[in-house]
Amino acid sequence: MRFEFHDPRVDPAPARWPEFCRDARLHPVWDYELMGVEAWGARNPQLLVVAAEGDALVAAMSVLVCRPRLAPRFAPRPGRRSLRPVWAEVYQPWLSGYPGIVFAPGFPAADRAALTRAFERQLGRRLGPGLLGVLYRAIGEDFAEQVGGRGRVIRRAEPTAVLENLRFESEEDWIGTLPARRRSGLRRRRRRIAEDPGLVVRGGPGRDDVDGAEVAALIRAHRDRYGKLKLDTRTMPSAGFLHRFVRRPDVHTLTYRDTEGRLLAVNTLLDHPDSLSLQHWAALPLDERGRGAGLYFDSYVRAVRLLAQRGAKELSAGRGMSELKQELGFQPRPLYAAAAPRPVLGR
Repeated sequence: MRFEFHDPRVDPAPARWPEFCRDARLHPVWDYELMGVEAWGARNPQLLVVAAEGDALVAAMSVLVCRPRLAPRFAPRPGRRSLRPVWAEVYQPWLSGYPGIVFAPGFPAADRAALTRAFERQLGRRLGPGLLGVLYRAIGEDFAEQVGGRGRVIRRAEPTAVLENLRFESEEDWIGTLPARRRSGLRRRRRRIAEDPGLVVRGGPGRDDVDGAEVAALIRAHRDRYGKLKLDTRTMPSAGFLHRFVRRPDVHTLTYRDTEGRLLAVNTLLDHPDSLSLQHWAALPLDERGRGAGLYFDSYVRAVRLLAQRGAKELSAGRGMSELKQELGFQPRPLYAAAAPRPVLGR
């Protein structure tokens, strides 16, 4: 077993990385070029670590190298070891509800604990004496048990919301499974939005008509209004990242504009053969946009429509607002976080 560290800002992609992504059925945010764009704009830049046996990749880890808030606001230059305190988060920043560590199909579950310990030892050598420990975010119960042990801390995290595809042929099949109040509300909003002459709705993959800077500004304003999540080490998505992101054929972008072209709301969704995933949502306050009440719920209707068309197994809606999502038929999927302080790394 050997481990390779790749800084997507400056290093070439691992050998056979596209094949690994295909075989492990990874979401679009694991694209190496896209990770590089994300890392250049991130205060806590992302590393890609791969584990290989012979010529085969058997595992991959997305690792955020995080620094205290008092550190400079920009990322350190590539390749620099840290003498100052840092910690590592095994985390895929723009894939809520999924772990930052993935394994090749068929890699034995019984071998994952040993691989993880070996990864921690190599990470300590790579990042230097300033490494305080490793935090594994958004992991499942089975892996939490494998990564646990003496001196390590395992905690239940906020669950992610998942809608199972009950062989929906259209969004109407899904709406029919919901409580009467929700059914009537969704249909009423869908009708009003369709009949609003001042609202222009467009959705689809590979949107070359969407300005990344415009989307980034709306997302930033939306998140500033609602406040930053606790213990969130991610950097706001940059205009450059979003510009590249929405042009991908496996990313669907839904936009709501007025007739003058002003962006009122936006939603992005990751296409995937098994699990579609809702990602960025942002909207102007209703009193600023002046129309389009219920756009958030309309975005779910359109996402389920795509789920039915694609025939995927499920639609993931990430974390937060769990009660509202349960009213829409989404069920909570348990997630855990595991912390390994420096004294027990690799043990």
